[in-house]
Amino acid sequence: MLHLGLGSFHRAHQAAYMQALIDAGDTRWSISGANLRPDMADVESALRAQGGRYTLETVSPAGAYLYHRIEAIREVLPYEPSLATVIARGADPRTRIVSFTVTEAGYYLDPHDRLDVAAPDLACDLDRAREGLAGSTIYGAVCAILRARRATDGGPVTLLNCDNLRHNGDRFQRGLSAFIEAAGETDLLAWAHAHTSTPNAMVDRITPRPPPELRQRVRAATGWDDAAPVTGESFIQWVIEDRFIHGRPAWEKVGVQLVDSVSPYEEAKIRILNASHSCIAWAGTLAGLNYIHEGTQDATIRRMAFDYVTDDVIPCLDRPGQPSPVDLPAYRDVVLERFGNPAIRDTNQRVAMDGFSKIPGFIAPTVRERLSRGEPIASVALLPALFLAFLQRWHQGTLPYAYQDQGMDEALAHAICAAADPVAALGADRGLWGDAAGDARLVDALRAADLRVQRFIAGARP
Repeated sequence: MLHLGLGSFHRAHQAAYMQALIDAGDTRWSISGANLRPDMADVESALRAQGGRYTLETVSPAGAYLYHRIEAIREVLPYEPSLATVIARGADPRTRIVSFTVTEAGYYLDPHDRLDVAAPDLACDLDRAREGLAGSTIYGAVCAILRARRATDGGPVTLLNCDNLRHNGDRFQRGLSAFIEAAGETDLLAWAHAHTSTPNAMVDRITPRPPPELRQRVRAATGWDDAAPVTGESFIQWVIEDRFIHGRPAWEKVGVQLVDSVSPYEEAKIRILNASHSCIAWAGTLAGLNYIHEGTQDATIRRMAFDYVTDDVIPCLDRPGQPSPVDLPAYRDVVLERFGNPAIRDTNQRVAMDGFSKIPGFIAPTVRERLSRGEPIASVALLPALFLAFLQRWHQGTLPYAYQDQGMDEALAHAICAAADPVAALGADRGLWGDAAGDARLVDALRAADLRVQRFIAGARP
């Protein structure tokens, strides 16, 4: 398996599952890991020096720490702009799966799932693809891998998405097809349709950025001075549609759920966990807090997340005649328990990022469904209202940390904040709301929610 994106999440999640399979005696599979950009040079270098090995620290809500040596990544491919070694590994017939974590904004999809070919990074990659070269986006890299695989008769390959993008396999497949077509590679497009599969998948494990003191904790617990440890919660989940075109690891033996359709699990996770996570991060930042567990333990902030799920999400996902296979109230409670884990020390800064991708992906679907049935949206409207207050602090330069948002048009964001009526401007943005943009019911709900947020801020204490 070739994995693109050697960040903390992959090393705490997919690599941990592969290690569990190896520990169970199945050593037929291993991981080659690579990055598509040069921004992880230190981690990459440390992993290569350690032969791909590192320590995974996990901690339960009760505060129980465990340390696991992960050796599933048997090869760390060094970054270089041509991605020559990555392409060679991806084209190798022994590589049966190419998986990737690039985050939601890295797919360059608009609200209608059209590929944004005008995005500068993507436009650059298209120019390179027309010259037969690899690029730094997921499409530019995978297109080059498939081109080489076809040329060397490498055989079929599964392309496995490991991000929080809804219907991620299907949407990636459409984006990749649009990229290959825009590059003018008609023959490659036909080959890809016949020789790849793109199963949808849902991934879950809270994985904060490794804190500076992690290396010392690992050394004290294990005796190993690990230069590339990762930390995460004890909870872990992976649900994958069983549509692999050329074999797969027996992941079901180590707890992975292989299903016909990932959709109900995906919707529960995205709307309950991901959206609530953002809610707590935005509210916590506005209240002067630093960590997710602090906001979760604040009664007012916790109630915001609880009411959002109870009032608006559960009625969408568990309807008469269409019951969810997930126990949604229990899932909500487990999620909040996980968020309240003080040992994780997940920062509001990490979770608050990419709001311009998270609102259309995590929050707007609930808004649209509720409005389509003539139902109120008071609880869900509080989340974008929190984001607007958060964004206004960014606009004013008063956020306590740097804000990162790959999906944000900075000029547009500043214009929303500087508008005579910022609430109406936010509610009118089609990139956030799609067909619901400008709906009077949405704007009215946002306006009422904005008043609640202002009262919350006035009463908030660091």
